[in-house]
Amino acid sequence: MIRRLLCVLAAGVALAGTVGAEQLGPETNLPMPRYVSLKATEGNARRGPSLTHRIDWVFTRRDMPLRITAEHGHWRRVEDRDGQGGWVHYSLLSGLRTVIVEADMLPLHVRPDANAPVEAKLEAGVIARLGSCDARWCQLRSGGFRGWAEKSRLWGVATTELRD
Repeated sequence: MIRRLLCVLAAGVALAGTVGAEQLGPETNLPMPRYVSLKATEGNARRGPSLTHRIDWVFTRRDMPLRITAEHGHWRRVEDRDGQGGWVHYSLLSGLRTVIVEADMLPLHVRPDANAPVEAKLEAGVIARLGSCDARWCQLRSGGFRGWAEKSRLWGVATTELRD
């Protein structure tokens, strides 16, 4: 009983030491989870990290933002905004950042200010290139338009993420 209690206490101390620590990928040493985009027009998501594993899902939208949740060798476990995904070879992924618009007719403002003039409106599901982000706003480019949108209405950028 005492030995079991000591093991539980030791595990609690180990966990307490990692609270707030950023998790890094074992292959890339980059933060996990993190966002990337699909480089190819088609990418197979497999059940495991090798070509011998069955294909569970096929991504068919170039530049789609994906979240990397695990790494193994040259493979990355990814998921889309609906939680669909699997293991994808790293050569199919790009560090180019994109987001998916989650709110229909999302206004793109000329400045990061809700009272600023609107440059354009984006439909839900549009993929846009991600630029700078502050605590509340992100700069986007899509369809020849550039403007600022509220971060909370986008998928593909962390709520606490800041970008220059």
